[in-house]
Amino acid sequence: MKKRNKKIIMIIILIFALFTIGTKVLIGSENSINSNYSFNNQNNQNYTKNNNNNNNNNNGYSNINSNNSNNSNNNISINSENYKKYYDAKGFCDHVIDGDTIDVRGVGRIRLVGVNTPERGELGYQNATDFVKSKCLGKTIYLDIDDAKNKDKYGRILAIVYVEDIGNLNKELLKKSYAKILFIPPSEFNPYEWT
Repeated sequence: MKKRNKKIIMIIILIFALFTIGTKVLIGSENSINSNYSFNNQNNQNYTKNNNNNNNNNNGYSNINSNNSNNSNNNISINSENYKKYYDAKGFCDHVIDGDTIDVRGVGRIRLVGVNTPERGELGYQNATDFVKSKCLGKTIYLDIDDAKNKDKYGRILAIVYVEDIGNLNKELLKKSYAKILFIPPSEFNPYEWT
């Protein structure tokens, strides 16, 4: 009887250990925005990246104010080594829905914050969609996720999308008249500053 109880306890401990290890692997994934970012409710301008592999090697973020991150500077040379200094995430754009919505592998569906492009069947839809395809599709893009409100009502991640050749894609859509300003507070980004 005692040996059987010990075996049951050992099995329970083993199952718990395997569950714990599996959970840490899933949560530790760099590609999971929801797992890696906890947003500070007291000051929506700040965020903390919770990464178990941080080890003080400057790969994580801690209370970075969006005003200090120099995100709006289109002259930043973005690459895979320094993107974490300026951006929250990066990923491969494998699908363009339309001019203001894209899919990024490992991150999810992204809604370009602060802009609104024409919907399917509306004048300008194809031009805006083709422009975003030419800049994003099949390329690595960089995301500055809105700290004040990181998702819209459809669960899409709200972000500024940065691409290597032009910088702020959201701003470029406005400059080229492919999009109109869509400012919905709360948002850390003010698209009126881009025009």
